[in-house]
Order: sequence, then structure tokens, then C-alpha cells
Amino acid sequence: MDFNFEQIIDRRGTDSLKWELHAGQDVIPMWVADMDFEAPAVVIEALQRRVAHGVFGYTLAPDELTGVIVGRFRSHYGWAIAPEWLVWLPGVVPGLVAACRAFTQPDDEIVTFTPIYPPFLAAPAQAGRKLVTVPLIREEGRHTIDLAAFEAAITARTRLLLLCHPHNPVGRVFDRAELSAIAEICRRHDITICSDDIHCDLILNDTPHLPIATLSDEVAATSITLMSPGKTFNTAGLNMGFAVIPDSKLRAQYQAACKGVLPEPNVMGLTACLAAYRDGEPYRQALLKTLARNAACVLDFVRTELPELRMDPVEATYLAWIDASALGQANPTAFFRKHGVALSPGSAFADANYVRLNFGCPPSLLAEGLERMRGGVQAWRAGR
Repeated sequence: MDFNFEQIIDRRGTDSLKWELHAGQDVIPMWVADMDFEAPAVVIEALQRRVAHGVFGYTLAPDELTGVIVGRFRSHYGWAIAPEWLVWLPGVVPGLVAACRAFTQPDDEIVTFTPIYPPFLAAPAQAGRKLVTVPLIREEGRHTIDLAAFEAAITARTRLLLLCHPHNPVGRVFDRAELSAIAEICRRHDITICSDDIHCDLILNDTPHLPIATLSDEVAATSITLMSPGKTFNTAGLNMGFAVIPDSKLRAQYQAACKGVLPEPNVMGLTACLAAYRDGEPYRQALLKTLARNAACVLDFVRTELPELRMDPVEATYLAWIDASALGQANPTAFFRKHGVALSPGSAFADANYVRLNFGCPPSLLAEGLERMRGGVQAWRAGR
């Protein structure tokens, strides 16, 4: 089966958040995390059939979807989950806020590792809780957890860890030793783990995804895992996600926090999720090859053409985390935008020295964006 990941799809004038932010400007948007690829044909066809039915009332998650997810977890992650562990959500981001409400009280503290996807920084405050951040450390060309700093940050009021695995924005796939160390610290301090695994099907090498809940029954009983097909199959705008919560008490707390606040997934999101997980594996495999090539292209370009910048290999996601501190710019994102490419500001992730580049796009568009970055750096060199 052939998939065309080289086709340029004009998203201007389609109310795309990614493209409309810079409408009318000569700027290539490579910021917010959706891809410029067409969704799988199997998803598009399923949605067309559902639209043709013509009725869009309140919708239950189909039993087939539950079965497909249970089977997928077994085959992809080696995790035998039970159907009743699933809690349907309108997306992972509201699922983070629900976790903050469900497992903490107003005076409690919630910890996360920075830099981090901005909703992790916002969710505790949205739930009226206190956020505690622990910076990742960079060792041997990759970011990892500062375990000593993590444990030192824990107080008697720490109740919840928000974990991003694989990590956005640094692109790490945490290994068993790292996850085990995190879980052990949480066990000692009676901390519940909420793990956002939304990028778990976008690991760019042969490393299988290891959900932290699979480490042991004890870890599973004190954790929840959030997932969605949105990133992998480029259906983020359909607002569909779910939580996997093995422990019945935690599950009841979570469902109570969601009730009356979060809507159920919509009919289109459920339809797309079923089609993607049931029939979309050939698309995913082809996508991974394209993303791996794009990731290698960005890394090589930064290291050879933009040596003032620093970037580590991307293990997962379609996001490159690039250190631009050597340019001495107070706002590196504004600097590159002036030269025709829009990147995500590192300040939104709690590190203003960085920019995040979305390489989930056709190779020719990526090449043009990188050339514009080179133009900016060349201008900076000339002006020093």
C-alpha cells in the first residue's frame, strides 16, 4: 500500500490553527503539534460513511473499539488490560486537568519535569493546585530525569506526578531503568502517576513502548495512562482520547472528576479512532519511515549547517528540541519568525533558550523551513 507523504496539501484558508496564525505572511508554520499530512484513507472513508448516515446524536463508544484497543495494548505494548479500565475522554489535555482534580486536594502539590508540553504547566493551576517543576538534566547528548532533584522536591503535600512519556519536547523514550526509578520514588512517597503516552506510537526506532504501569501490578495500581490516536494519525481536531486506569478506586475518583465537566468523545472522534486503530497500521509504519528520515535530516542540517545551534537525536515524536542560546536572542522564536519560519517558543515549555520545530511535514516543506533558518543564522553571523 502506497502513502504519499511528499504531497503538499494547502492548509491556508481552512481555519487551521497552525497556518492561520500567520495568515498573509511569508512564514512557514512549524510550531503546533499537528502534521501537514493527510490522515489515513481508512479514517477518511470511515468518516465519510458516518457522515452519509446523517444522524449525529449522542454516541456510545462501540464495543468493537473497546476490543480493538484491548487487542492493540496486548500486541503493541505487551499489556493485558481489561475493558472496564478504559475511561473515554474528549482528549488528553482535559484528561490532565481531570487527573489533577481527581487525585489531589486544593492545598496539594503536583510535580512535573521541565521542559514540558505547556498544558502540563497549566493543568495544576486550572485545578487550583500548586505546581512544582523539576528540570531535566542533559547527560551524554540526551535529557534524562534528575532523580535526586525529583526526590528533593517532594514534600508532605506532593500527591501527583504528571509524566510525559515519550517526552514532549525533548523526544526521549525513557528506558526501563529510568521508569523504574521514577516509580520507586513515587511508591515511597505515595504519589499517584499520571502518564501522558500520546506519542507512544511514534517511536522512531525499533524500541517498543513501555508504559510505566506495566512495570508491576503495584505501579499499575497507583497510575493512570492517557492516550489518543490524534498525534499518530493526524486526527487531533476530532478531540478523542482515553485513560487506562487499572485500580477501581482511582478509576471511580477519576470518573467523578470528569462527570458533568468533560463531555463524552464526539461521534466523529470515536469513528476515526476505531478506523485508525483497527486498519491504520500500514499508514503508521509508512509514516514512521518518513518521520525518521525527517528527524535525521533536521539533525544533520543543524549539526552541519547551523553549528551555533544544538540538537540531540529525536527518539520519538515529530518534534525537534533545538538550543538557540548561542545566538544571544532574548526571543529566539521571534528571530526565526522574522526570517520566515514559525517555531514553538521554548519559553512556553519553561526553557526560553530553546525552540521546538515540528518536522511532521513533506520533506520539501521541511527543507524550505530549514533553509530559512539558515538564512537567519547567516544574517546573525554577518551582523556580529
